[in-house]
Amino acid sequence: MDKNCQEQQLTGIIKFTPPLYEQRYQFVKDLVGKYRPKKVADLGCADCTLLWMLKFCSCIEVLAGLDICESVMKEKMHRLSPLPGDYLQPAERSLTVTLHHGSVAHKDPCMLGFDLVTCIELIEHLEQSELKKFPEVVFGFMAPSIVVISTPNSDFNPLLPGMTLFRHPDHKFEWNRAQFQSWALETARRYDYSVEFTGVGHPPTGMENVGFCTQIGVFVRKYPQTSESAQSEKPTEAVYKTVFKAVYPSLKDEKYLQNAVVSEVIFTAQIIKQSLLDCLMSEHEEYNDDPTDRKSKFQPSMNCFSEDLGKLVVEKSMEPFVNGNVVYIPLTTIFSFPKVNRLCGTFEKLRKLIAGKVTLSSDGSAVMFNTEHENEEN
Repeated sequence: MDKNCQEQQLTGIIKFTPPLYEQRYQFVKDLVGKYRPKKVADLGCADCTLLWMLKFCSCIEVLAGLDICESVMKEKMHRLSPLPGDYLQPAERSLTVTLHHGSVAHKDPCMLGFDLVTCIELIEHLEQSELKKFPEVVFGFMAPSIVVISTPNSDFNPLLPGMTLFRHPDHKFEWNRAQFQSWALETARRYDYSVEFTGVGHPPTGMENVGFCTQIGVFVRKYPQTSESAQSEKPTEAVYKTVFKAVYPSLKDEKYLQNAVVSEVIFTAQIIKQSLLDCLMSEHEEYNDDPTDRKSKFQPSMNCFSEDLGKLVVEKSMEPFVNGNVVYIPLTTIFSFPKVNRLCGTFEKLRKLIAGKVTLSSDGSAVMFNTEHENEEN
């Protein structure tokens, strides 16, 4: 039975809102918001729900999951794949999500270099031999900046009606607060971490002495890991099996960046072109009404443009213009628009990215549009 479903049956009478597992995941999300890690690994990721939630955190560029049960991961791992919208509007950050099948009692180089490692309701599923190896693998070998470990607080168990020995049939043990804190403090001391204790799932009023339903230890490494220590025990070969990998489209990829820039340049130029043509049409009507008014149809007044566009054109002295059936939109005007500017960074990069993708004037200084078909339609 799924561990979250089993838990909901046990805690249903106490009515945790939101459900206890959601509170644990939210605790991790809040921690990610505080420390802004780029690389996060979830050990014992099970159905990948926490990974799915974390993929929306803008700071994370690498997500990895590890579980001993391959079938459980495969059931819902498709949720970690990019959606069509991710390709239509690529994010500025890169994101790679990988799932591995293996044991937390084994070392594999693919789990090195992570900023945050989460172990949510994991350690109580470990056999004694695995639990003995666990600290060396996570704190000694992986040595991330932060480790989060949550586990049931057995002091709370008497408040859970219908429970026999443990909260889940696969649990090998369940520690009370003193046992967990003793283990955590010794582990932190041995591997140069500090640890703070907290939890989720408040007890009923009047029963505060039992503590949180789920106890949590947040371990923070005291000293930066040296390159020597990081390489000292690196195994020569992988022991985990990769069962899933997804690389999300990103504006850091030149291909996706070029597509985004070309689309934005064309969109921006179309807006400027339409504003110019509307302005010319208005002034042409005024000219016919009053022959003494000799405004040049090629020099529309700035009040014909939108306020933002007019400000940009006036400040930069970069007026679009019409010559025959062709509208010319200066690249410098387009580059001055915030989104184009942010995407490209430099004017030189703008020119490089749109080269061959957008019709430019002979000197490459302006985007060109032929208005002949617009006139025919009108």
